[in-house]
Amino acid sequence: MAQSESKYSDLALLLLRVGVGIIFILAGWGKLTGIEGTINFFTNIGVPLPAVMAWVVAIVEFVGGIMVLLGAYAKIPYLLLAITMLGALYFTKLGGEFSAARLDLMLLLTSLALFLMGSGAYSVDDKISNR
Repeated sequence: MAQSESKYSDLALLLLRVGVGIIFILAGWGKLTGIEGTINFFTNIGVPLPAVMAWVVAIVEFVGGIMVLLGAYAKIPYLLLAITMLGALYFTKLGGEFSAARLDLMLLLTSLALFLMGSGAYSVDDKISNR
């Protein structure tokens, strides 16, 4: 990796985490505060165990988003959020217009990339590992 690329990689990881974290926090909060609507939506699209899955997805998105934003113990939320996005793509976007799936696909790929690359230097994970 060239010097200028490595010089900014931690900043780039921070920017990705902030963007992805905020999106998931807001999405999860919306589901949590409107859980009955979320359960009804999950029922209508054929999600198995819609009430359980609505709570699971809402909590994973909200708490996982906070953990991603902070870069705190983030490997697990990166994977859980990627799985959530796979479910969203499968249950709501499969067979539809690509434009409807763009955000979900980007969140899936970004979560996987962060899982592979780690949270970077500007993260709780980095501070913990440097103790």
